[in-house]
Amino acid sequence: MADAVSGPVSPGPAASPGRRLVLVRHGRTAWNHEGRAQGHTDVGLDPVGHVQARSAAPVLASYRPAALWSSDLARAAETVAYLAAETGLSVLYDARLREYDVGLRAGLTLTEFAERHPDVFSAWRREGGAAVPGAETDADVVARVVPALRDLLASLGPGETGMAVMHGGCLKAGLIVLLDLPLAVAPVVRGVDNCGWIVIEEAYDGGPLRLVALNQVAHPGDRAPDFAPEAAAR
Repeated sequence: MADAVSGPVSPGPAASPGRRLVLVRHGRTAWNHEGRAQGHTDVGLDPVGHVQARSAAPVLASYRPAALWSSDLARAAETVAYLAAETGLSVLYDARLREYDVGLRAGLTLTEFAERHPDVFSAWRREGGAAVPGAETDADVVARVVPALRDLLASLGPGETGMAVMHGGCLKAGLIVLLDLPLAVAPVVRGVDNCGWIVIEEAYDGGPLRLVALNQVAHPGDRAPDFAPEAAAR
């Protein structure tokens, strides 16, 4: 009988260890600092972003990733370069991991958006990306990001870790759908800071995904926690 608190019983110690995904948001850009919507605009890291990426790389490398994937936009590519140098891994760049295309909002702060396009701004506050000319909807983004993350997971062997450098909005949408939750919960899920990351893992190889850590950031001396099967804690 399933435990009412901890959920279904795991398949036991004979099961192969599950796989793990570490999803990393890129370092800071000048547009992040200024509050400008970036979307597919190819903005590189600012000096703070480079420091963030350089500091996070050794901690992220301690997860011992077997695969390193990245969005092909400059801010992600510059962030993943520090990870590649630290791990010695080659990077697979995948355009499916790009941020939401924000259409008409690109390059604008919220104040500028409201002042220049008041009718579109009002509709966007009610309806989201569907109301903005040229912007992607949640469904558009999920349709490309989630298959990419599932492909990364499928490329791993039992107990291996895959790491992807991506963007705040698409990372949160992908996380929610991978955990089999409705996108309606997005407003109550905290976003990930620049060069922060989340960890999800299978309870056992091929088992359900569960959230392990949200919005982790690097501190001096940090290392990845041990990857232990859930059954070991019972």
